[in-house]
Amino acid sequence: MDTFLHNLDLGAKGLWFPVTISIVLVLTALFIPKKKISWIEMYTTFGIVGLFTWITDGIIARGFDLIDLGDPNTGGIGEILSYTFIPTSLSILFINYFTKKNKWKLTILFTILSLLIETGMLYFGYMEYSGWNRFISFIVFIIAFYFLVPLHIKIIRR
Repeated sequence: MDTFLHNLDLGAKGLWFPVTISIVLVLTALFIPKKKISWIEMYTTFGIVGLFTWITDGIIARGFDLIDLGDPNTGGIGEILSYTFIPTSLSILFINYFTKKNKWKLTILFTILSLLIETGMLYFGYMEYSGWNRFISFIVFIIAFYFLVPLHIKIIRR
């Protein structure tokens, strides 16, 4: 039991921030009125984006060691919640309001929101860069929200 609790990394500096953001985003995604997304599309998006996020974590954070969340040697609860719920909830919220007319507005809004979340994790000491920077994050978020999430929804709606 001690090993389990230790592996949760409950003493990580700034842990409260990703936990709070994860809970707020997942509750928002679940309970907002569904405008442009169905429950099946939410379920599919959660699985696809979650898988993609964990694969990306394996490459960026683990393989190249460019980002550390919490204790670099432990995949704690904050890291689990951050990679599981933050990107998936943001993608679900993006899709819920997405139209071709507001694609750039939503891309900018969700890129800024994502950068603010990342900045909060840095500010409160939960995340540290080791070869990564905000400019790279900015480019990744633009690509994700302008190209990848709309492509994802286009594919699952066929």
